[in-house]
Amino acid sequence: MTLPQVVSHEEWQAAREELLAKEKAATRARDALNAERRRLPMVEVGKEYVFEGGDGKATLLDLFRGRDQLVVYHFMFAPEWDAGCRSCSAFLDQIGHLAHLRARGTEFAAISRAPYTKILPFKARMGWTAPWYSSYGTDFNHDFHATFESPGEAPAANAANAAQTVERPGVSCFLRDHDRVFHTYSTYERGLDGLGSTTSLLDLTALGRQEEWEEPKGRASTLGAPAGSGRIRYHDEYDD
Repeated sequence: MTLPQVVSHEEWQAAREELLAKEKAATRARDALNAERRRLPMVEVGKEYVFEGGDGKATLLDLFRGRDQLVVYHFMFAPEWDAGCRSCSAFLDQIGHLAHLRARGTEFAAISRAPYTKILPFKARMGWTAPWYSSYGTDFNHDFHATFESPGEAPAANAANAAQTVERPGVSCFLRDHDRVFHTYSTYERGLDGLGSTTSLLDLTALGRQEEWEEPKGRASTLGAPAGSGRIRYHDEYDD
């Protein structure tokens, strides 16, 4: 194993300040990229999807649970599998308490193609409480490109049977306007790097963190609470 170079404190401090300047530039660039993401247009979801979860059948609109935004994690769990994807499980392990997302009018849910009868025991084994739904029998995963058909490696003589179903992890964000649902953003695989915290998930949404400093203007929270850390509560202190 190679280790960092050993230097004096003064040399370390100079190197740290040089790196700090680059870190601040990256933060400003990330803020600008997030603002550009919030300026993306959106498309109305016209198809009716019916999922199955802990409360029975649910539509995409139901998954919002009355909130303005919905962040969906496309959890890789194919119908023929006996357990969920290990990498997706590691991702779900790092999702924090949902009260902080919900305080900003944003709901979170995992969705998989496996039947709910397979999801439920695995969810119990993992000890997760976040909402998790089955899209089994629907086109949801295909329509939002978390599942797709890829050419297989079968010989040319079997080309008709060569296509295989491929799963990939991803996140899709939705915005609700009364009873209308709009798709605002999706990202997959390496696009999930660094996600898991409340702010990182909010940064993918159309309304963002709903802070006064964010661009474009006019999307800050109207909840009556101050922006920034002044809005943060212990997770059992929020009004639902």
